Amino acid sequence: QVQLVESGGGLVQAGGSLRLSCGAIGRRIDGYAVGWFRQAPGKEREFVASIGRNGIKTDYTDSVQGRFSISRDNAKNLVYLQMNSVKPEDTAVYYCAARGELGVGIIRSEYKHWGQGTQVTVSS
Repeated sequence: QVQLVESGGGLVQAGGSLRLSCGAIGRRIDGYAVGWFRQAPGKEREFVASIGRNGIKTDYTDSVQGRFSISRDNAKNLVYLQMNSVKPEDTAVYYCAARGELGVGIIRSEYKHWGQGTQVTVSS
């Protein structure tokens, strides 16, 4: 059983940048495809980005395409979400999640392992 821990959240001004990290405890993260999801107050948890096990394939929701970048460093057992040109509508709790399949995935129910989340707040 893998445990996931997110870090790097905080308060940032609109137009700024933030990098979130997702670390694995108990298992190597290179055994999993990883996704980032977010949940704003009063809204459902939504897909943000996903990266395959080997780091070659990635996928993004349209609203973050070109601004966010997902990457992984399997040697460090970490997956990152680089957030650039952030907007107030990016404010949410960000969760990383892992699934045992090789490729990317956008469906929340396909992910079996979840972190506790990290708060990102973008001020205007």
